Amino acid sequence: MTENLVEVLRYPLIQRAILACVLCGASCSVLSVFVVLMKMPLIGVSMSHAAFAGAVLGMLLGINPVLSGFIMCLLSAGVLGPLSDRTDMAPENILGIMFSFLMGLAFLGMGILTRTKAGALNLMWGSLLSLSGLDIAILAFVTSLLALFVLLFFKEIRLVLFNRRLATASGLPQRTLYYTVLFLTGAVVSSNLTTVGGLLIFALLVQPGATALQLTYDLKHFFLISAASGIGACVSGLILSYIFDLPSGAAVVLMATAIFAVAYIFSPKRNATKLKKGSMAHEDDAR
Repeated sequence: MTENLVEVLRYPLIQRAILACVLCGASCSVLSVFVVLMKMPLIGVSMSHAAFAGAVLGMLLGINPVLSGFIMCLLSAGVLGPLSDRTDMAPENILGIMFSFLMGLAFLGMGILTRTKAGALNLMWGSLLSLSGLDIAILAFVTSLLALFVLLFFKEIRLVLFNRRLATASGLPQRTLYYTVLFLTGAVVSSNLTTVGGLLIFALLVQPGATALQLTYDLKHFFLISAASGIGACVSGLILSYIFDLPSGAAVVLMATAIFAVAYIFSPKRNATKLKKGSMAHEDDAR
């Protein structure tokens, strides 16, 4: 089995798939830090389905699905940002309405598609083994853009993640940073349509950050652990999909869930909380 895996690594198709796993895991995991610490998981869900709906519409109109998915993500970000800031409705309600609308739009498009449903299914579940050089180039560009944003504005990001109101009071343009995160979420999600798929990508926007949350308090370590978790899930999911002939996107998501489960079970933060509660209960009994 090991020899077979080494032999397979010589094929350009597999090499592109592994590179895509690294780029997908890194980009989604960095965004996952924002999604988890800013408590906005529904934004990841809405963006993933916006990209999927846009890609399906692109296939109907004869437009590049990745481009149309990106445009739909930008439009969604342009709606979500101002609405969450200005409306009296709770953000969760807005996101729920947006999510259901985008899902309806996506499945309406799939119902109309006749000859190209196989391509639409690839956009739904992902297909790491069918990536082109252009797909890898787009992924690399978007991942580099995201990494540059984090490196250049790390101090500002730290304050916004700690407290958005305090960031505003300090004179930081937290709204601009928030909209930039939305924009980058759209770019990452749409560029990963062909890797993990529009219906599964939101898992990688939540689980790596949730894994890091179990293991550290330090923001730098948070980004590193999240990235390691995401890349590990993508690469191990690809290997499992090859060995057992499974859909690659589903295998990646299952591995991300397994990594989170291990981190949760052995979380030093959770164990510390248990010890603290046990100590408090013991003191109450002593009184």
